[in-house]
Amino acid sequence: MKINRYAAHLGVRSRIAFKRWSRRLLFLVGGVLVGLAAIAMAYLADHAQALFGKVLSYSPYMALLVTPVGFGLATILAIRVFPNSQGSGIPQVIAALKLPDQEARAPLVSLRVAFGKIVVMTLGLLCGASTGREGPTVQVGGSIMFAIGQWAPFRQPGFLLAGSAAGVAAAFNTPLAGIVFGIEEMSRSFEMRTSGLIIGAVIAAGLTSLAIVGDYNYFGSTGAVLPLGRAWIVVPVCAVICGVAGGVFSRILIMFANGFSGPVGTTIRRHPVAFAVACGLGVALCGIFSSEHVYGTGYEQARAIIHSTDTIDYSYGPWKYLATLLSAISGIPGGIFAPSLAIGAGLASDLSLFFPHTPIGALVLIGMVSYLTGVVQAPITAFVITSEMTNDHAMVIPLMASALIANAASKAVVSEGLYHALAKSIFRTRTEATAAKDRPAHIP
Repeated sequence: MKINRYAAHLGVRSRIAFKRWSRRLLFLVGGVLVGLAAIAMAYLADHAQALFGKVLSYSPYMALLVTPVGFGLATILAIRVFPNSQGSGIPQVIAALKLPDQEARAPLVSLRVAFGKIVVMTLGLLCGASTGREGPTVQVGGSIMFAIGQWAPFRQPGFLLAGSAAGVAAAFNTPLAGIVFGIEEMSRSFEMRTSGLIIGAVIAAGLTSLAIVGDYNYFGSTGAVLPLGRAWIVVPVCAVICGVAGGVFSRILIMFANGFSGPVGTTIRRHPVAFAVACGLGVALCGIFSSEHVYGTGYEQARAIIHSTDTIDYSYGPWKYLATLLSAISGIPGGIFAPSLAIGAGLASDLSLFFPHTPIGALVLIGMVSYLTGVVQAPITAFVITSEMTNDHAMVIPLMASALIANAASKAVVSEGLYHALAKSIFRTRTEATAAKDRPAHIP
């Protein structure tokens, strides 16, 4: 009898161990796939922007045709062919994490949505949209891990969380920021039982990127230092200005996402394609007035400002702000992470007129952290990701202070961060759709 009980106990423990290690293996496989997807998206984004640049080389006024038409086509694809692919994709993953079951989550994070995200995001950059690829990588990463999770012995939202964290880590080559983003922004909690699996997925995605692309800092290494003393006055000044600007951006985008009442709101809801075309025309005009600098992710411009490799264009920040806002409210698939960093760099460089003795590199990093914090209200993610992207450890304390001040300034404008506010709307829509589906036919 004792031998039989021991054998039965051993069999149960063996099955549990097999399921546990199977799940861990799936997390690692998913991390590798997310890393490959992030590399592919980076490749497509870079080449799409290069092709748009070639179009503009014939005439900058080509944008007046290409950009509005591209916005309209992207909106048609996002609404009719790939629904739930609009915007950055991060709110969709947050909403999916809050939904109660796999069936309810599937429409937001399916492989079809991931494929559509990549296609339409690339189309947006191909026609000059002021969007990024890093936010979409989160939804694509979550979708890949969600699909893999269907094979897992224990199905749980941890796969979605790991996919989103791995997406950020692979997109920016910032593993720490990926983990912090998963905890602070996506789940807003820390669970010991999933932390190791998430870290494993981030490592797998990071090693995949490292093996193919190599080790690099997103914005290159900087040696910016903010001397202790009078130079620190830029921290509260820049943090408040950029934090409020980010909060205003977030508030406007939330207003458009939730819809307006009255004739304006009705017109936008009835004619989303025409509205996207109008937004595309606005982006094209911003591009013409800014000498073509506001198109795309803004990576090259932000890098040039950080390293002071070009003459400062003091109009870049405001024009990039407007172009990104128009791209975001149009609803086309595309992220705001990279453009937000570029906007922060541009706005901070303008402040150098008032603080000529402050190192421009330090001022720009403060602006990037402050503006990104103002938009998403995730201060830890903002200063960790900026520190990792520039490999500048000397600026950690000023960036921490800037993030906290900017977060408070943003909350004075909008009570909740952009991604979670948009996720609430998506969650409510999906919940109502599920309830309508399950409601008996005789109930009106």
